[in-house]
Amino acid sequence: MIPTKGLIEIDHFGLEYISDGGATQAVADVSLSVRPGEFVSILGPSGCGKSTLLNAVAGFLKPTQGRVRVDGEEIRAPGADRGMVFQQYSLFPWKTVRQNVEFGLKMKGIGADQRERMARTLLALAGLIGFEDHYPDRLSGGMKQRVGIVRALATGPKVLLLDEPFGALDAQTRVIMQQILTNIWQRLRISVLFVTHDIDEAIFLSDRVYVMTARPGRVKAEVAIPLPRPRDPESMIGAEFLALRRELAGLIREESLHAMGGELAGGMSGIDVMLGDGSLVEML
Repeated sequence: MIPTKGLIEIDHFGLEYISDGGATQAVADVSLSVRPGEFVSILGPSGCGKSTLLNAVAGFLKPTQGRVRVDGEEIRAPGADRGMVFQQYSLFPWKTVRQNVEFGLKMKGIGADQRERMARTLLALAGLIGFEDHYPDRLSGGMKQRVGIVRALATGPKVLLLDEPFGALDAQTRVIMQQILTNIWQRLRISVLFVTHDIDEAIFLSDRVYVMTARPGRVKAEVAIPLPRPRDPESMIGAEFLALRRELAGLIREESLHAMGGELAGGMSGIDVMLGDGSLVEML
């Protein structure tokens, strides 16, 4: 079935922070979209406004300029139609896995039997059956984040927002989590907006990738990812994947140097940058 809900539209978005030091333009004139059922990632140097955009879609921040809409409705506050997953595990430590997943359903007034059925279905999808009665302190980092994703999906949102959800995980666990997220997304076909610093991760997961400029953040490029699905880790060593990696690495290199004020450009003839698989690529 072709998804019809979950259209995200960010239209000429700008956000300015006011502090004692004056005004700081975090994001300027950003326009991008996520089609229903599409998986889109945002890449860019630190401080470019990636998380700012995600928080605006979540309803935590209001734009200074422009508009953010989901299915044509302007976002003015957080809502159950948007699920959010953060890098830091945001589980209730005093609740079991099942109770964490059921929390949003309980708030919606769904009865206990139905809550349990819905929670078990999603936990099975994430490979967490058998851990329903465990508390978060008994789970690994990857398992905690799986619970976080399941909890965000439990209330049936149209959109899933993920802010570097695998950034705190080791490399091997991160690859496994990427595969699990891909499998869940392909089953549910929910619209996903994913923020990451990891080039390989963005390519592996996404249908399209937006690259942001250094602050104030703007859209520098939109790169389609035409790799066939389903994808597996073997696809990450293919020629097409490597070509996309090099293209995105080059775009981010330019903005990272700009963000550092060009300090590295004049004094170094070459820089090696670490990619997601631990390999190095010469950037200059």
